[in-house]
Amino acid sequence: MPLFRLRVLIAMLGTLTVVLAGCGTGDDGSRQGRRPAGAHVTIQVPTDAPTISAAVSLAQPGDLVLVAPGVYHESVKVATAQITLRGESRDKVVIDGQLQQPNGIVVTAPGVAVENLTVENNTQNGILLTGSATAVAGSPGRTGGYDTGNEPVTFLKSFLVSYVTATRNGLYGIYAFSAQDGVIEHSYASGGADSGIYVGQCKPCHIVVRDNIAELNAVGYEGTNASGDMYVVGNRFVGNRVGLTTDSDHQEKLLPQQGAVVAGNLIAGNQQTSTPEQADGGWGVGVGIDGGSDNQFIRNRIAGNINAGLLITATVDIPPDGNQILDNTFAANGVDVGWTFPTATQGRGNCLSGNDLQTTVPAQLAMIASCPVSAQSPVLSGTWAMPTAPGGIPFTEVAAPAAQPQFPNATTTGATVVPALPALPEIASIPLPSALLLAESALVQTS
Repeated sequence: MPLFRLRVLIAMLGTLTVVLAGCGTGDDGSRQGRRPAGAHVTIQVPTDAPTISAAVSLAQPGDLVLVAPGVYHESVKVATAQITLRGESRDKVVIDGQLQQPNGIVVTAPGVAVENLTVENNTQNGILLTGSATAVAGSPGRTGGYDTGNEPVTFLKSFLVSYVTATRNGLYGIYAFSAQDGVIEHSYASGGADSGIYVGQCKPCHIVVRDNIAELNAVGYEGTNASGDMYVVGNRFVGNRVGLTTDSDHQEKLLPQQGAVVAGNLIAGNQQTSTPEQADGGWGVGVGIDGGSDNQFIRNRIAGNINAGLLITATVDIPPDGNQILDNTFAANGVDVGWTFPTATQGRGNCLSGNDLQTTVPAQLAMIASCPVSAQSPVLSGTWAMPTAPGGIPFTEVAAPAAQPQFPNATTTGATVVPALPALPEIASIPLPSALLLAESALVQTS
């Protein structure tokens, strides 16, 4: 008989033993179970616990919470370190907020893995990973993220989100805020009324966002005040209103945004009308750099964005300085690369090298701002006719996602060990996405 079921049986008989299952509460309020050294269990929902939340409350570090197919109307809070929450089937294990709760899953403990399930219909976030108590309890600010006031910055350390589908959530699908040392991978995000995947308020981040799909969001991926070892690689941001942004925002701490690497992504056709309309009104943009500095954009394929493939501008009083656009391929954008500074805040030291592009604003930008360029060089800025953004649709009406790839051997693989620090990608080995990928999605077509 499995250890966990034996423990539950003994508890039901009222004869708890010290060796198997004597449970108490530690000084920090966490549940302490006296088990044989190194013993871990699989807690099955609903066999061993009727709800996901009940199973998580029973779990101890190293345990696996394995969830059977079903629709679960609950908000799951994971406050125990180093546990794995995994669905048996990615598209059939559904945590549905019914538009009655802010978050589907909230992770506040280190070393937690969330895998192979769907989170949907939450008024704020599908998954929130954070070290901020204010974010857990609070309401979003006017631009979407969390204003934590005078709360000191406290990071959630180490996390993994893998093979998760996050759809039709009122702010973000997958949201890492005030978190470090984590990976978001092999996941799908759609119907995010602000963005599908968001990383905010971390420095240094030590975060890797890789091999994800974000479509039908206001913004596919957003990195706000996300600096230092921040990698966005090998993703597909197609058919949103804006594909990707990296920016600085006074609403969050750790200004300014600096030092992200965006490499090997497909960023195309980001002018879908059947999407939620973000408050900032972005439309038809592949990549937006808004007050972000010292970022590298390397070997991305940026195509079919009706306004601009890549746009650099300032945010309020924060200039975008020293960004490098290297070896990217642009095609069929309104403007391939455009730099525009309509206010007194202007960016310097931004440069281009090795790109395949046709149109820039200002003209001849690839020549006059070739890397390296001095930070003291003249500011380059221009304007172009930007298309008017059409109205959006409620996030609740975004098309349901197709079935997505499953976590391999979900029911037979043990708990996932999340490393304290993720392995960072070797940028030199990340290829330019194939042009054939453009033909695979009807969303690339302008609407």
